[in-house]
Amino acid sequence: MLSGFKNAGPAVFVTAAFIGPGTVTACTIAGVEFGYALIWGLVVAIIAAIVLQEMAARLGVVGQQGLGQTLADSLAGSLWKWPLILLVIAALYVGNSAYQAGNLTGAALGVAAVTGNNDSISLYAGLIALIAGAVFLRGSYRLIERFLVAVVLFMSFAFITTFIVVKPDISSLFKGAVVPLIPERGLSTLITLIGTTVVPYNLFLHSSAARTRWHRVDNLKAARADTIMSISIGGLVSILILSTAAASFFGSGTSIENASDMAYQLEPVFGGRAKYLLAAGLFAAGLSSAITAPMATAYAVSEILGLKSDTKSTAFRVIALSVLAVGSLSVLLDLRPLEIILFAQLANGLLLPIIALFLVLVMNRKSLLGEQANGWFANIIGLTVVVLTASLGLRMVTQAAGSFGQ
Repeated sequence: MLSGFKNAGPAVFVTAAFIGPGTVTACTIAGVEFGYALIWGLVVAIIAAIVLQEMAARLGVVGQQGLGQTLADSLAGSLWKWPLILLVIAALYVGNSAYQAGNLTGAALGVAAVTGNNDSISLYAGLIALIAGAVFLRGSYRLIERFLVAVVLFMSFAFITTFIVVKPDISSLFKGAVVPLIPERGLSTLITLIGTTVVPYNLFLHSSAARTRWHRVDNLKAARADTIMSISIGGLVSILILSTAAASFFGSGTSIENASDMAYQLEPVFGGRAKYLLAAGLFAAGLSSAITAPMATAYAVSEILGLKSDTKSTAFRVIALSVLAVGSLSVLLDLRPLEIILFAQLANGLLLPIIALFLVLVMNRKSLLGEQANGWFANIIGLTVVVLTASLGLRMVTQAAGSFGQ
């Protein structure tokens, strides 16, 4: 894994983005409540993510366009241009600003689990926000990429080592990975697992980062290898987190709501080492997502509005830092913007299938991609993923809409 990461590229951004506190919490709850039964859902989600992210990377490398720019160009002169653009901006900007509070809080909970000081969550979150802000202000694309590679490696090491310490049942793990079983009351958790892995803003992030990193068609092989390796490692980490929770607490009756709770509960059974490893992984997951969520927003919004989408441009940094600032303010003021988060879920639920279908259609443009345009096999796989994301998006919209007014 270490040797492979030496040549890692933009797909590491995707891994850093989807292995955040939300995914860690979802995997923890899935393992605690349903054991190994929902691992197959993560396998499906990872395959779907690889299919869509490969297309996004191909668009960036071969077409030399980010998805945001392609969307804006395709809608030029259309009556649907501004409604769709407003939906995209709302889902990305408002949503990521709201979720950023969760990224910072998740990272802060990891620090608190190590220090034992739960009264300083806001302070820790503020310090983590300053680290993320410094990365945006001082970093070129390559520096940010190298920083995230280091964070993802550290996060992977922490969760893999925790898995080894806990010693889950390997046969049950493999059974859960290949037998598609949905336990009673497990559908909502399954949808959450898939929804935290297949994320629309990662498509914008990946295409733009691939365009920035690679400039020749013969780089496509490297881009595909990067996509498969990085996202597979992210999927493996998700599976290990779920398995650790299943091995430790499934059927025990222990009340655990997130990874921070699990870190504290692991100490009496497996010792302080397990607690500190899991806490370190949670910290790294929160920090990496705190960087990638503003980046994705900055890339997409800059391209859609025709602004310069470069990590050193003023517009890019203002957008990214504003997302970070709103999330930080929410934590420091102890706000719980439920309505904003529900709106973001609604927007993302609508956006996911629309963007997935748009991406598949764009990948058939020979005028843009030449010989690297989708063939019939890629289209069948892509449209299958679109159907999956449409079903997921409909469920996300239904859940979020049902929560309004409660």
